[in-house]
Amino acid sequence: MTTNVWSYLPEYERERDDILDAVETVFSSGTLILGASVRGFEEEFAAYHELPHCVGVDNGTNAVKLGLQALGVGRGDEVITVSNTAAPTVVAIASTGATPVFVDIREDDYLMDVEQVEAAVTPRTKVLLPVHLYGQCVDMAPLERLAERRGLTILEDCAQAHGATHHGRRAGAMGHAAAFSFYPTKVLGAYGDGGAVVTSDAEVHADLQRLRYYGMRDRYYVVQTPGHNARLDEVQAEILRRKLRRLDDYVSARGRVADRYAEALAGTDLVLPATAPGNTHVHYVYVVRHPRRDAVIEAMRAHDVNLNISYPWPVHTMSGFAHLGYARGSLPVTERLAGEIFSLPMYPSLPEAEQDAVIEALHKVLRDV
Repeated sequence: MTTNVWSYLPEYERERDDILDAVETVFSSGTLILGASVRGFEEEFAAYHELPHCVGVDNGTNAVKLGLQALGVGRGDEVITVSNTAAPTVVAIASTGATPVFVDIREDDYLMDVEQVEAAVTPRTKVLLPVHLYGQCVDMAPLERLAERRGLTILEDCAQAHGATHHGRRAGAMGHAAAFSFYPTKVLGAYGDGGAVVTSDAEVHADLQRLRYYGMRDRYYVVQTPGHNARLDEVQAEILRRKLRRLDDYVSARGRVADRYAEALAGTDLVLPATAPGNTHVHYVYVVRHPRRDAVIEAMRAHDVNLNISYPWPVHTMSGFAHLGYARGSLPVTERLAGEIFSLPMYPSLPEAEQDAVIEALHKVLRDV
């Protein structure tokens, strides 16, 4: 038996009838683009966050990009974020013509070090983009105060934090807008690509609707550029509607897996995940640390356990972003932890037998590395 970081197959086996019924619902509806399923999902996802507006888009990268554009970001602007994130966060910033500006992360929870943000603000700064990483939220209150004081806006990157809360507020309901991904591995995952932006601002909502549809206000008439085709697929929207009703169950199941790991691996020389004060953690990934990370991962393969690194290369160290001018050592915590972090298998339908196999193998490997 090989244990992988993620698989949708156990979930599909359990939810197959509902997933196939979602497909049938769309195919028999007579509308395949921006129909009742997209509208219904947008209304329900907005309501889940106690917000009035949601716009479904084709993937999480475009959710960030169009969210930034709807907030007025363009060429010459700067967006402050972190380098310890999936590259699409930064790719989306760059695709607007804006410049990504990085701050370091905190060692205990791997989240944006909000105390460093104000020093990174310049006259060109337009948006603060906190990434709610691995399943929990950045400390938002200091960012909200800074944004109000300096006339900035906040776009939350919630791709890894569906259902997470911060002092009782949901991820996605604390900024001016928030971007979500529904890539299949996510806490709320589609059966293909998908994304959304939620907001309380009616003007931002209207801009997003145009931006995802070429910039058109009416059919064939472009009133706003740059826009392109970034529509959420009708089938994926209907699947997401069904899965949204089970989101809290998915989060609870992930929590049970995390609790088993925490109990079984306590006392080892792994650094286990820490939940920041005021947060509920939805455990999108279960990230641990070890100074001999690469040796651990290689040894685990011999036990038929495949592990993942989220993320092995900080974005500022990638050759594609060398033009930003960040020297090695400029983000010391981010760079050091990138050599130690790795993820254990984590998904709601991960069988207990496979959890036990991971735990047993880790105990053996950690004694030997």
